[in-house]
Amino acid sequence: MLRMRHVVLLASAAFLMNGCVALDKYNALKLERDQYLERLGQAEAEARAEREKARILQDQLNGLLGAGQDSQSLLATLQKQNADLRAQLDEVNRKYQEALRKTNIVIPQEVSDDLSQLARQYPDVLDYDAQRGMLKFKSDVTFSSGSAEVTAKAKEVLKRVAGILNSSSVATYELLVAGHTDNVRVSQPRTIQAGHKDNWYLSAHRAITVAAELRKEGIAANRMGVAGYADQRPVASNATEAGKAQNRRVEILLVPGPKTPAAVTPVEAAPVVAPAEINK
Repeated sequence: MLRMRHVVLLASAAFLMNGCVALDKYNALKLERDQYLERLGQAEAEARAEREKARILQDQLNGLLGAGQDSQSLLATLQKQNADLRAQLDEVNRKYQEALRKTNIVIPQEVSDDLSQLARQYPDVLDYDAQRGMLKFKSDVTFSSGSAEVTAKAKEVLKRVAGILNSSSVATYELLVAGHTDNVRVSQPRTIQAGHKDNWYLSAHRAITVAAELRKEGIAANRMGVAGYADQRPVASNATEAGKAQNRRVEILLVPGPKTPAAVTPVEAAPVVAPAEINK
């Protein structure tokens, strides 16, 4: 009996030992399977992400390829616009130089008188050359330093000028607006950040702003041309502060248009003095 119990106990112990070994293997295999499933899930997620990236890149590529034709068309349009603007600027330059060579542009007397009177009222802002039909706005009063924004006082004068130039007696005259600077290089960060990268930009932007003010006051856009000359057309030496102040200006030239009847009596004057000659 005792021997039988001993055999049973040994058998039970062996079974239990074998069961523990099998359970350990089962748990190990289950853990390994779970790890494989986790890795498989990660791999599938990564594959989906990569497929989505590939789809997005393909869409972008298709968009770029599709825009290629539009870009070519846009480029051609921009090139034509630039050519047209260059032609317009060349025409403005031609008319400006021609007007400077003439010393006897006939302005209707009542208009000339009104402009002369206005210049006498605002001598710190405006000069008027009746012989050439030229208005000259002094930049130091018309604009803040390094700025192309018109001051309140200059706006008041421009409004008065527009009222005179809108009269029927000069309705056929064209206005050539030209900006000029001294030879001091643009260096202030705020000026450059405002888009006035150098004196060419500054002179052109100031002329554009003056023309824009005239348009606000009713001057037709098709009567005006705009140009910027930087420091290339000085009227005084840049060696002195007084000379630099004279060179900082925006000029408005009144030029008889194609429909102006026999308004001009051309008289050739001396050519514009070159910068090097002025500074001698």
